[in-house]
Amino acid sequence: MSIYDSIRAQIVPITPEGYPFIGAFALVSLILFWLWSPLGWLGTLATVWCTYFFRDPPRVTPVREGLVVAPADGRISQITTAAPPHELGFGPTPLPRISIFMSVFDCHVNRSPVTGRIERIVYQPGKFLNADLDKASADNERNSLVIATPGARVAVVQIAGLIARRIVCFVREQQPVGIGERFGMIRFGSRLDVYLPEGTAPLVAVGQTSLAGETVLADLRATGVGLAFRSG
Repeated sequence: MSIYDSIRAQIVPITPEGYPFIGAFALVSLILFWLWSPLGWLGTLATVWCTYFFRDPPRVTPVREGLVVAPADGRISQITTAAPPHELGFGPTPLPRISIFMSVFDCHVNRSPVTGRIERIVYQPGKFLNADLDKASADNERNSLVIATPGARVAVVQIAGLIARRIVCFVREQQPVGIGERFGMIRFGSRLDVYLPEGTAPLVAVGQTSLAGETVLADLRATGVGLAFRSG
């Protein structure tokens, strides 16, 4: 391996969606330097933060059948049972829900929690309340994905927050998706909810830090849902 390859291997990749923002921050920094150098240095710090925000580090995803992994980096803020948003078509029955809150310092690239097929994508306009509030699940702007995986359906909901004003989705309906595969991101600070099949036991705790594509949230084979996996 050459020195160039060694250096490149140490650099965390940047998601392509971030380049326009990084370029804009850098341009503003140059203008600020021209006006007054202390402002330019502040702009440089902001540019460094913007670059850090749009990082897209590689992840090692467990691929055993039945696992559900975290779709986002952040803090496990809630583990509860709640009725899914009406647009998912899951009905009124409360389901296990794991909520992950992403601060502006977390990586915001979202990854699929399971392997399957994108059955439905529904965008729902709404408010921009603090994403850490429980009512944000029903009131805030959001983008919902229903993923059909063998024997079960799992939903993941991207929820906008006070600062997050832009939800980005990379996938389309009927598209196959692999566990840990990138499916979208939210700018800048937000929350993701994962709705699991009835009876699924979460394997994480409130306050735990999750890594998108790596942290195991649940094992569908450990519940009644797992019978569908074993029976084919």
